[in-house]
Amino acid sequence: MSDSANAGELIALALKRAGVSHLFTLNGGHIWSILVGAQEHGLRIIDVRHEQAAAFAAEGWAKVTRQCGVAAVTAGPGVTNSTSALAQAQSGDSPMFVVAGRAPVARWGMGSLQEMDHVQVVQSLAKKALTLGSAEEAYSTTADCVRTALSRRTGPVFMDVPLDVLFGAADVPEATEHLTPDLGPLPDPDEVKKIARLVREADRPAVIAGASVWWAHAEDDVKRLIEGARLPLNVNGMARGVLPSGHPLFFPRARAKALGEADLILVIGAQLDFRLNWGQPPVFASEAKLVYLDVDDFRKHRPAEAALYGDLRASVAALATAASGIPERTRWLAHLSESEAAARARDAAMTQSDSSPVHPARLVAEVDRYADPDAIFVGDGGDFVSFAGRLIERPKPGLWVDPGPFGCLGSGTAYAMAAKLAHPQRQVILLAGDGALGFSMMEFDTMARHRIPVVCVVGNNGIWALEKHPMLNMLGLSVAADLAPRTRYDKVVEALGGYGEMVDRPDQIRPALDRAFASGVPACINVICDPEAEYPRSSVLM
Repeated sequence: MSDSANAGELIALALKRAGVSHLFTLNGGHIWSILVGAQEHGLRIIDVRHEQAAAFAAEGWAKVTRQCGVAAVTAGPGVTNSTSALAQAQSGDSPMFVVAGRAPVARWGMGSLQEMDHVQVVQSLAKKALTLGSAEEAYSTTADCVRTALSRRTGPVFMDVPLDVLFGAADVPEATEHLTPDLGPLPDPDEVKKIARLVREADRPAVIAGASVWWAHAEDDVKRLIEGARLPLNVNGMARGVLPSGHPLFFPRARAKALGEADLILVIGAQLDFRLNWGQPPVFASEAKLVYLDVDDFRKHRPAEAALYGDLRASVAALATAASGIPERTRWLAHLSESEAAARARDAAMTQSDSSPVHPARLVAEVDRYADPDAIFVGDGGDFVSFAGRLIERPKPGLWVDPGPFGCLGSGTAYAMAAKLAHPQRQVILLAGDGALGFSMMEFDTMARHRIPVVCVVGNNGIWALEKHPMLNMLGLSVAADLAPRTRYDKVVEALGGYGEMVDRPDQIRPALDRAFASGVPACINVICDPEAEYPRSSVLM
């Protein structure tokens, strides 16, 4: 590069120097100079079939690497196609950066191709949304956008660039600044002591850890707190894997008792949203004292006995030291262990079913037993992924990825390709419901072209199960809840350059997985599942 460059090249250079290695995109004239700059600076360009997939892949990259994922999309529909991913990233705190083209300033308001004020549309979905004002600001503003995405409560950032600004030139800055995110204030030592005292005095303490633990790189500190203070743990979101399956302080099946009977609940990096009944009974005990540790007080609806807001990793580390050495509450842990064992015994009946069509729980259990310890699972669906989320437990965080609380179907293929690009030596297994897969099947073409050998296992029951079963239970009928039975999704993947086969008996699952992974190409194992097998849900998700 010469001593000056156009804004597109400067954006690409700033991304490169910020540690970005992959750019997810779909070609459009409004972003050509960004794509050329990305190629010149060695960013790997992954071009997809729909801008939604580009943005979801950027979010998926963030979820598996904890780096800022980046997508470049063209103006107008390129941006509107990206908004679901921005909303999902905001809901799940995923640090991502969407840079978009924009109609030229010189003709603004005259009706240029795909002219649209994107910022007004997306500003409620992003931590920051702006229009780049000049080529001179391109490098510094891009770097600041990445920093913003990674700071405090991480999340999505959006910037669009008018076409005439994009081709304007400016000097190339020296690489002198190190990108350092703002993690928030360090913990107050007095508040740490107060929380440690509350933990020591509690008879029935419990911990619920959520996604902020993952984003803050605090999983090892949470583990040290749990083991040092002998606290029972439950997790949601990206905190899955803080403790491995079978750990004596991990109670995923006894969550109702752990949180519903606790006298003290430590809420660490988790939001009190619908997944936790907004912190209200019966999920949280009405008399329990609450303690919050998080980057901020977002969605902390119940009053707290004490709280640490700011640098979450530093807060958990300080509390782990202050609360270490607490004797085990033997009766409390035994009570939770009994409930945990009973729930697992009930699950066993589903996972051992030999029925044909296949029970979705048996399918999930077979895939779980097949997978490597460091395999990355991606969930995309309704009831099928509810079974998977219940039954699959990973030994470390970052090995389970799903849409999170926003619940946007169709994100899975993009998440899976991002996971495989980030970790090419690992197995990446996409568990997709047949409904969810229909949103994004053309991305198997993307994976075939870019040689991204993800293996997709489809739970194909021919219905929208998350809607059909509750509608029947509540209304006595179902409307618009059926799909075609036995659709050959495997043949679609074959036609796009991948490997596919259909399975309808449990004993066929493992051999099919062997062949899929051996193929070395994107693969689809299309498993015909029982449409009558209903997930044992205790509440309707509304």
